[in-house]
Amino acid sequence: MARFTDKVCIVTGAASGIGRATAQRFASEGGRVLIVDLNPEHGRQAVDEIASKGGVAKFAACDVSNSSQVQQAVKTAVDAWGKIDVLVNNAAMMTFLPVVQLEEKDWDKVMAVNIKSVFMFCKYAIPHMPAGSAIVNTSSVHAHESEAGVAPYAASKGAMEAFIRVLALELGHKKIRVNCVAPGAVDTPMLWNNPNVKSGKEKIQGAVGKPEDIASAICFLASHEARFINGTTLIADGDRLDIL
Repeated sequence: MARFTDKVCIVTGAASGIGRATAQRFASEGGRVLIVDLNPEHGRQAVDEIASKGGVAKFAACDVSNSSQVQQAVKTAVDAWGKIDVLVNNAAMMTFLPVVQLEEKDWDKVMAVNIKSVFMFCKYAIPHMPAGSAIVNTSSVHAHESEAGVAPYAASKGAMEAFIRVLALELGHKKIRVNCVAPGAVDTPMLWNNPNVKSGKEKIQGAVGKPEDIASAICFLASHEARFINGTTLIADGDRLDIL
């Protein structure tokens, strides 16, 4: 089923993990995908992988915390395809220090990457989004149940979920939907590079999902099938929150 035929889809943090799986899924269903990422090598590999399967994709190198680069990424999609039908804000980062040890600059960086980027991509993409478009943001179970040492990450995801509830109200008249997906543990570099997981300090509870599992949830919310779902968060965590 080609739910995204001729739809223009921007995915941030799309060079690896959940973002890459999401970009591949959009392309496999007929979407024209702009892969936005800080890593040019991995970003171009993602484009080549989509092209090798007959899909359509472009790459935009972008520090999502930088306004001018965000605007340029949006312009790249609009210049190429004339509109934006789907925006997926997926790029994120984490720190692993208690609040009293955390540098202010590190707090600011997490907030810039994880939540300011969402504001900026929405701000600059929405004017190019027709009625029926959708925005899907990758939140986290950390917005609901977290652990010591990841305060800025958890706070940014909580802020994201509050942000989309307001934005959904603001965009109702434009018929643009806004939702989040909150993954649990997912088999990505972010999970396995977590020093707490590496050391065994953090025990993974519940199932560990695949990037494709979250991509399925994101693409569902971005599709017309989810036309009655707006301003909410879909938790896709393999029952982690039930176990905690």
